Amino acid sequence: MRSNEDLQKDIQHAIAWQPKLCATDIGVICKQGIITLTGIVDTYAKKDLVEKAAKNVMGVKAIVNHITVTLSRINIPADEEIAKAINSAFKWHWEIPSQHLRVTVENGFVTLEGEVNWAREKEAARKTVSTILGVNGILNNIQLCAEPNAVINVRDIEKALFRNAAINDEDIKVEIKDGSVYLTGSVPSLFQKDEAEKMAWNAPGVAAVYNFLNIEPTNY
Repeated sequence: MRSNEDLQKDIQHAIAWQPKLCATDIGVICKQGIITLTGIVDTYAKKDLVEKAAKNVMGVKAIVNHITVTLSRINIPADEEIAKAINSAFKWHWEIPSQHLRVTVENGFVTLEGEVNWAREKEAARKTVSTILGVNGILNNIQLCAEPNAVINVRDIEKALFRNAAINDEDIKVEIKDGSVYLTGSVPSLFQKDEAEKMAWNAPGVAAVYNFLNIEPTNY
């Protein structure tokens, strides 16, 4: 296992490498692979970006994101303006079925509801909201509607994992049971664990994904 100090330095360097982030505004606490992120950013997208940078570092097992999104009082838009901006952004995004979604904004905190057919549509909605000025939190309650009578093919998911250059799929096992996908085995990083889950969700007919992948970093 990597030392807390080495892991902290690598995460700080990964954050500093992102041109949109100010590393001095972000605190990183490491304890046996569990990472706590603190600090202040001015957009939710930057909060996401910090977390993504940390996930890419080998040795990270889990992340607790306590970063706060804060704007100056002069720049804070009203909830009505935030909701309008979100709905407008949804309409321009080809991957988001905006007619099936509902948006609620309360003090900058956005709740998404509705139904979509694909996990990528749900994630596209969340990512779009994260870029809107004034958003300080997101609760994504969008539900996935599995296609009726769809047959989930294990081999298709395995091929998708193999094609993804970001995933080391050698030790990943895929099983299907009652419309749910079970991922077991191991991957080198938390980022790869999340990517594998996304690939599984993209298969037609998937009702749930249970990600039991262990994180086993490569040796240093």
